[in-house]
Amino acid sequence: MRTPTRRTVLGAALAAAGTGLLTACSDSMKGMDHAAMGHGGDSGSNSPTAAATGAATPGGYLAPNGPEVAAAEAKRNPGPERKVALTATETTLDLGGRTVRSWAYGDRLPGQEVRATVGDTLAVTLANHLPQPTSLHWHGLALRNDMDGVPGLTQAAVKAGASFDYRFALTHPGTYWLHPHTGVQQDRGLYAPLIVEDPKEPLRYDKEWVVVLDDWVDGVDGSTPDAVLAELAKGMGGMGGHDMSGMGGTGGMGGMGGHDMPGMGGMPSAAGTPGAQSGPARMLMGATSALLGGDAGDVAHPFHLVNGRLATAPETFTAKPGDRIRIRLINAGGDTAYRVALGGHELTVSHTDGFPVEPATTQALLLGMGERYDVLVTAKDGVFPLTALAEGKNASALALLRTGGGTAPDAATRPAELDGRLLGAAQLKADPSVRLPARAPDRTVKLELTGGMAKADWAFNGRKYDPAQRYPVAAGERVRLEFRNATAMWHPVHLHGHSFALAGDGPRKDTAIVLPGATLAVDFDADNPGLWMVHCHNVYHAETGMMTVLGYRA
Repeated sequence: MRTPTRRTVLGAALAAAGTGLLTACSDSMKGMDHAAMGHGGDSGSNSPTAAATGAATPGGYLAPNGPEVAAAEAKRNPGPERKVALTATETTLDLGGRTVRSWAYGDRLPGQEVRATVGDTLAVTLANHLPQPTSLHWHGLALRNDMDGVPGLTQAAVKAGASFDYRFALTHPGTYWLHPHTGVQQDRGLYAPLIVEDPKEPLRYDKEWVVVLDDWVDGVDGSTPDAVLAELAKGMGGMGGHDMSGMGGTGGMGGMGGHDMPGMGGMPSAAGTPGAQSGPARMLMGATSALLGGDAGDVAHPFHLVNGRLATAPETFTAKPGDRIRIRLINAGGDTAYRVALGGHELTVSHTDGFPVEPATTQALLLGMGERYDVLVTAKDGVFPLTALAEGKNASALALLRTGGGTAPDAATRPAELDGRLLGAAQLKADPSVRLPARAPDRTVKLELTGGMAKADWAFNGRKYDPAQRYPVAAGERVRLEFRNATAMWHPVHLHGHSFALAGDGPRKDTAIVLPGATLAVDFDADNPGLWMVHCHNVYHAETGMMTVLGYRA
């Protein structure tokens, strides 16, 4: 079964979340708007429906499939097509001696790498063979809004048995990835790297290694991410004798707004059948990390993977001594920050989140969920561990670099570099070629990160996600996002459709860590019209409410 054309589907897709007005209740709520939106259909319908947008409301917003979005895409001068077919399906995955039933793109983990070139038009057909609706989000790309893949906001979810055509211009090279923006499907096997090559690539290297990190729970002893979400959504009150010390929270948990929440109306198994909680309890207690400012995570994932492999059966990347290797690191995890080091080597950071930085040498890097770093290494002679320490969780993932003979390190190896010099994004400087020109912000959007595990009430400004609730921006503005973390936990915050700059000529990024008690101010230029999500990239925090929307004014 095929969906109709992209335009008719998106006309039916626009979003869905009721009407009303929201009055600001504190200084931190100033600048928020609560627009009215009509109700759209689901992708998979063959009946075109007129677009329902906030544009008809006084003081409304641009529609994700409106003429402004089409005009912005035309200015990108879309080039030749790079066609890709992806099938989301139930399958059995081999993690390296341990098989699990899960959902994936095809029968591999991660999904097949998508590689294209700047200037290409990426044309991807997603066929949904899952028992639930799904979608595709292109993490880090500044693309046309109606292709961003957020059900209930930029499109309708792709129904089970249906397909959807994503088509958009690629304007910037870099390391990106793709995953659903539907419930907690990302914490299954539904992810893949997306590499956009630069035909004028200035870096010189002999080999390239794409490294995808992930925390894994799906199909292990009956667990599913939906069951984990339902367990966490009960808050600490459902934990019996578990220690609740240090777990603060504000407010109460309500419904999940317009974002697809397949796990919250029941707990589907890997086959998608609702039922009682499956698998053992997975709520994590007592995980702490000084690097993360305290609480390290909420979920006790039983496995940690590099390129879909357990540390006991690691992937081996082969090269020659003296080879210069570009390693593209992607954290595709749901709840885990990874501290990464390559035993016996230093790492020269060249990019973060797809954008070049002034080269900086380090021994270790910390990646929050959704972050990417590109590093260069000059390979020594032997066999070396690439270790990803699950920060604060007393576990790690492993891959091997082999350039010669020798015994491979075992799964428990911990290279000394993990405890050596560590660079964070705040210590990096953007390459001058991508630095934002100096300019005072025209608008500041203040987002207080609120909530906690105790009540599972993660939110921005104390308000759970509602797709009709927007923070307005205007085309051409320099916008400052000010994230103030009032929670006891760290959060990797992610902005769709744009890249922002950290302060002081800091790097261009789309995902950045905000530590407990800290404030992070980032700037971006409002140059990509539409409705764009801002959210925590801990998938369980997002799905319990820590998401919101920036909307371009009509």
